[in-house]
Amino acid sequence: MKIIQFRYWLFGLSLLVIIPGMVALALWGLPLSIDYVGGSLLELQFPQPVDTATVRAIYQAHGYSDADTTVQLSGSNVVDIRSLQLAAADKTAILADLTKDFGTPTTLSDESVGPLVGQEVTRAAALAIAAAAVGILIYIALAFRKVDHPFRYGLCAIIAMVHDILVVVGMSAILGKLLGWEADALTLTALLTVAGFSVHDTIVVFDRIRENALIYRKEAYETVVNHSVVQTLDRSINTQLTVMMTLLALALFGGVTIHHFVVILLIGVFSGTYSSIFNAAALLVVWENREWHTWFKRKPATATA
Repeated sequence: MKIIQFRYWLFGLSLLVIIPGMVALALWGLPLSIDYVGGSLLELQFPQPVDTATVRAIYQAHGYSDADTTVQLSGSNVVDIRSLQLAAADKTAILADLTKDFGTPTTLSDESVGPLVGQEVTRAAALAIAAAAVGILIYIALAFRKVDHPFRYGLCAIIAMVHDILVVVGMSAILGKLLGWEADALTLTALLTVAGFSVHDTIVVFDRIRENALIYRKEAYETVVNHSVVQTLDRSINTQLTVMMTLLALALFGGVTIHHFVVILLIGVFSGTYSSIFNAAALLVVWENREWHTWFKRKPATATA
């Protein structure tokens, strides 16, 4: 099975996913939840089923637009309401209107979140990813020191990780526009988890390349890499399918509160499997062959009779 020879088609497929996501991010940005912009979170349980449209209408009547309010059901009579920070008088009036329509609620959660919390968490996550990238580079460079150019393996693993982060962020922007999903603390958790999965799977593939590079020293590097990818293909796909099936079950039956998180994680795990098998290893071949020297060269003209 020849996989690596189709590397530019595989790179192109990645770009077909990343570019629309980056365009969506540039045009629409990421809709941010109250974890980042600050606001109020109410979780209420009513004695009868709740109509989300009515809840939104009540909030809108008190000056909180649909763009500033997210209403989600947990079951038929438990509702999560995220909005801009509620003034005390507005909260009292809103609860009174909700009581008229759905009965006296039991307050399960009543929280106020400041924007600084989300900013601090985001900053810490960015530092964690940067530190992880440096750690990965050093670890792989040391672990792969017996093969030629060990630094390349670490850098290609980081590029594959960045690929998966871009896929997750881009898809979050698209889903935010189409479905109204907001980026919250769980989205950031999914992003960090995807980064971990991506590097783990990449190292598995690279480890097999390292073993085969020492065994098949006389073979062309592209042949060794392709052989290694084929050897790890079943293991990588089967391992990740187990995770993806579990995530799919959670997405279908896990409830609305974790639905967004699980779907983003599912996208990221799929991307991580793809990039580890088809992108990271292929980048090693491109680098080994220095193929960028031929990207913009004209093909020699054939002589005419």
